[in-house]
Amino acid sequence: MSTYVYGITASSHPTLPEGMGGVGDPARPVRVLKEGELAAIVSEAPEGLRPKRKDLLAHQNVLSEAGAGGPLLPMRFGSVAPDDASVTGVLAERAEHYLERLGALDGKVEYNVKASHDEEAVLHRVMGENPELRALTEANRQAGGGTYEDRLRLGEMVVAAVQAREAEDATELQRALEPAATAVSAGPDSTGWLANVSFLVDRQSAEVFLAAVEQLRKNHPHIEVRVNGPLPPYSFVEPGPAQPAETTH
Repeated sequence: MSTYVYGITASSHPTLPEGMGGVGDPARPVRVLKEGELAAIVSEAPEGLRPKRKDLLAHQNVLSEAGAGGPLLPMRFGSVAPDDASVTGVLAERAEHYLERLGALDGKVEYNVKASHDEEAVLHRVMGENPELRALTEANRQAGGGTYEDRLRLGEMVVAAVQAREAEDATELQRALEPAATAVSAGPDSTGWLANVSFLVDRQSAEVFLAAVEQLRKNHPHIEVRVNGPLPPYSFVEPGPAQPAETTH
């Protein structure tokens, strides 16, 4: 039977509530596997697990309960190992790494920040910054729209200018928020976002980080910023003792 992994703690971590249930229907009993100074919070892995709301909430509930008792390294939903022995084997093999991470992430939370451009606002800004674009636009206007080649050239120049502004704004976003965080992890590129970055923030100074976000919005009204958090510091744990199950992709 495969083993579902919720997170890693110190072996001295407070005991979880008796009879606590995790993912699956019926909910699989949550238990603890200890290996030296470390412990993994696990349960049986249900077959055909999918990221349904009920199971996502169950995963988060186990992490919340365990995290209330002290430092915790959270695993992402769907992290499955072949069996218990595989989990304890990785705990033993990577003990130094996990102990360092437990210390580094104690009292920390993650904020994921995604940013995109307000299309109209960024176009206005790009035109204002680029005399050549303004001149070509005006020339086309006076020529009744310009030739097909003129319009194509203008369109290509606008796209290039917007892409350059995206790269600059992504750099500016990270530079503006980094001072309020203790670590930064760039997320995977995704369509529609000019930035997808996770910040590790001291729980006690979260207000400072959120104030920095608001200042960023104020200084750059053409950037739309979405913040998700506080979250367990998923982006600062890897590698874990298990891989996301193929069924959750």
